[in-house]
Amino acid sequence: MMFESIVTDKAPAAIGPYSQGVRIGDFIYLSGQLPIDPRTNELVAGGILEQTYQVFTNIEAILESMDLELRHIVKTTVFMSDLNEFETMNQIYATVMSDPYPARSTVEVAKLPKNAKIEIECVVIDTLQVEK
Repeated sequence: MMFESIVTDKAPAAIGPYSQGVRIGDFIYLSGQLPIDPRTNELVAGGILEQTYQVFTNIEAILESMDLELRHIVKTTVFMSDLNEFETMNQIYATVMSDPYPARSTVEVAKLPKNAKIEIECVVIDTLQVEK
């Protein structure tokens, strides 16, 4: 199977030696997206609300670079530095994602890069490829 690196300047550049995502066949694995503004490469101001929206903006930008949408996501893993903010994140998640919702795991971690409050990684299936 062919391994293809996904890179777009519409989302923040990787902050380490990794790709924004990789495609293997019909599956795309997005690296964890942080709430970084791609124009400044800085963490967005605000709390969990603003950070969660920015993470989804970054995810959408990567997907759009491949002509895909959030509905193509089949699994997310949400990393949070404080699960006391889970309800707020969950409310935003419900407004951004739509039914049928992807499978999801949420875990609390001691710390995230750049002291972010949230990071989300995704598994995506390119149904456009599957339908061919």
